[in-house]
Amino acid sequence: MPEATQGPGSGRARGAFQVVEVTGPSMVPTLYHGDWLLVQHGAPVRPGDVVILRHPFQQDLLVVKRAAERRGSGWWVLGDNSFAGGDSTDYGAVPEELVLARVRVRYRPLNKDQRSVLGVLGWVVSALRPVSSVRSVSWRLRAR
Repeated sequence: MPEATQGPGSGRARGAFQVVEVTGPSMVPTLYHGDWLLVQHGAPVRPGDVVILRHPFQQDLLVVKRAAERRGSGWWVLGDNSFAGGDSTDYGAVPEELVLARVRVRYRPLNKDQRSVLGVLGWVVSALRPVSSVRSVSWRLRAR
């Protein structure tokens, strides 16, 4: 199942920014289906960062995962939702060249059911948020 979709021109210059859409549940509760991400290509990756990468076995598929740790010449990546699967526990460490971009900001669009005053206020508070490795590190990373 795809985790991120992008517009045309996937070969981006180092440091270039791009907007991608999240599909699928593997990064819940950090990211939800329908969230939009501002990503930076070629940005340095640290443990705990959320990254966009090419799936090791299906390289036309982009996925969103959290870089847990360096292993050899690649990254051990995990989804924040342990029940969704589709991470390094299934396919091992991801080679460095398949890690394309680092997620900088998450934008959550307004839902149809958020039309009440309280719903809109809640959305305003949570719609645009930086995705930081410090604030949103999942319990899975701390447990390993």
